[in-house]
Parts: sequence; C-alpha cells; structure tokens
Amino acid sequence: MDDLGRYPKGRSGRDPAANVCDEPGTGLRFVELSHPWGHGSPIFPGDPDLRIERGVTHARDGVLSQKFTANMHISTHLNAPIHLVQGGADVASLSIERFFGGGIVLDIPKGRWELVTAADLRASKLQAREGDIVLVNTGWHKKYSDSQEYFGCGPGLSLDAAEYLIGKRAAMVGVDTATVDHPMATSLGGHRNGPLMKRLPGYYKAQTGRDPQVDYPNWNPAHKALLTAGIPTIENVGGGVDLVKGKRCTLQAAPWRFQAGDACVVRLTAILDPGGAWRVASGR
Repeated sequence: MDDLGRYPKGRSGRDPAANVCDEPGTGLRFVELSHPWGHGSPIFPGDPDLRIERGVTHARDGVLSQKFTANMHISTHLNAPIHLVQGGADVASLSIERFFGGGIVLDIPKGRWELVTAADLRASKLQAREGDIVLVNTGWHKKYSDSQEYFGCGPGLSLDAAEYLIGKRAAMVGVDTATVDHPMATSLGGHRNGPLMKRLPGYYKAQTGRDPQVDYPNWNPAHKALLTAGIPTIENVGGGVDLVKGKRCTLQAAPWRFQAGDACVVRLTAILDPGGAWRVASGR
C-alpha cells in the first residue's frame, strides 16, 4: 500500500483484471464470465453509443459521481422474455432463484456462421439436468470487439437446440456470442428493420454462395422460442469462460430489479468448490 492507501493491484491486493479469485476462508473459487462494461464497450450495430459523464470530479469537488445513457443490450447482459415477447415477464418480474444455481458450461467450438444444434447438445459429454443454467462456449468470445466479424459472422443456436433446452427446462441459457440466433436470422441481416450491417447479406452470399433469406427465413427463432418459454437468456458471455468449459459449476448472474426492463447488464460468475465442503459444484 502506498501513502494514499492504494493497493497496486486493487483494494484487495488482487489483480482486478484477473478472471479467477480464490476465497481463502472457504477455498471457493470464483471465475469471472463477464466482459467489461464501460466507455468503449462494443455496441450492437444500430444502437446509440454508451455515454458516461462525470457530474462532479475529485479535482473540482472532492468527490466523483457519474451518470450514463445506454441501451442495456451491451456487454454481458440478460434478456427478459418481454424483450421479444409482448406481455412477457420483465427483468424485475423474474424470480431471483433463476439467477443463482447449478449449471454447466458446454464446450462446443464453432466457427463463422455455424450453428449449435440439438445434435451438438446431445453429443456433449456434459449433459444438462432439469433446471440447469446452461452456458454455451463456442470460442467466439475471443473475438469480442467493435468489429464486423464479431457481430456479423458469429455462430448461433438453431431452433432445435433452443427446443432441446426448453425440454430440459433450463433456468437460463447463455451464449458467448453477440446474438442467441445466427446473425442472418436477426436484424443484422435482412429481417425486420435490417440489415443493420448493410453489407452483411451480400457478404454472406459472396462467401458461401447461399441466399441468407433462404437459409434463415425466420427472425430470431431460437431466441424467441426460449423467451416464449419463459427462459431468460444471456449474450456476450466472456471473461474466463474457457477456464470452466466442460465443467459443472454453480453460476450467478443477478441483474438489477429493473421494473419493465427488457434487459440488464449482469456480472456473470462461476463458483467452484474444489474441496466439496460448501454444497456448490466442484468444477470436476
């Protein structure tokens, strides 16, 4: 600690950029599964930028206070059913038990424009149990950035994958991509008010030789199916998700109690109990 009471690696002495923290009293291990939120966070194409302003500053006022204006579909965030389902539950209406509990992090590598299918989920060594929080690690989180590749070329869930997870009565479903669905099944392509990425449908056709409207005729089918079933979703899973891929974990992702909210940024965390003394998943 220096003469101003500052630790070189944050208040606890730990590196704040690290994705893993071990609690010495219990031996529990906490793994960060979120991307940072703040100035410069990648913005979904078509959305206004995140604005953060300082109302008062240390130099002038001896205190720091900030305000922000943002769409909640930024960084690692939860989507409530009302996001795509008229009359669906808002964020504040979701039971808090959904945001903490047992779950799995599936290791299903996928490349650009590929689909995670029900067959992929069935073939996984780790199988979802009823009521699990299910996270799908495709590896795409490594490309998280303000780029046309991350938003426009990522993989997505197929409708039959969503239906499989609905059948498992998943508590939540998270993906390490910008959208639950394939980008061509969203407004990034030619659906609704799209294409939000104007060159994307033509680029897809030039690269694949296929018509995106033929390949993906429906708008957000997987995402809408999950939300219609009352299953909240998490997009842009990141952080140290590779550290827990293929593992059963205890997962936590509590949003604000956001009345009428369609989405909310979350701090997504995996909790492991290697010693097996605290009734949370061991991570084995």
